[in-house]
Amino acid sequence: MLLEEDPATLIHHTTANFSVHPDKAAVARVNDSISTLQQARELRMKEAENALRKLSRQLSTMQSQHQELAASDLEMETERLSGQLADLNARLQELELQGVEGADGGGRDPVEDEVLLRLKVYRSLGIDIERDEKDGDFSRAVVRNDRKGDVHVVNLDKKFSRFFYANYFWQTL
Repeated sequence: MLLEEDPATLIHHTTANFSVHPDKAAVARVNDSISTLQQARELRMKEAENALRKLSRQLSTMQSQHQELAASDLEMETERLSGQLADLNARLQELELQGVEGADGGGRDPVEDEVLLRLKVYRSLGIDIERDEKDGDFSRAVVRNDRKGDVHVVNLDKKFSRFFYANYFWQTL
């Protein structure tokens, strides 16, 4: 054998010459630093999650307020446009009554004026009356009820009285 001493004794003396305590302390410090960094990272993650939740709540609140505001604006615009539509319809009826030339109707037949006035009253109530093409008499009435959304078509016969039709029209309106 080449060695004069026992190899186990040599290994024991060799390991005794190494100083591992500073290395162990350095590894312990590194582990402590890693643990501290991990805790700091977790704390920052929790803070970021809390901030995200807060911002999400603010976003949902803002979105609901925006939707309410948009709905309110649309409702106001609808009311404005419906008023404008009513004004334009009234103006259209005035223009229809004046006729094509814009005359006041001074040269018209009084019977024709009476019929036109009746038709205007009926139309304002939601009743459209149609003439029969054969004899020129009124043969059909369409009664519209905008509140209920109903439409009734009535065939006008001579066998029923005007009183009957008047009562029927008032009941459907």
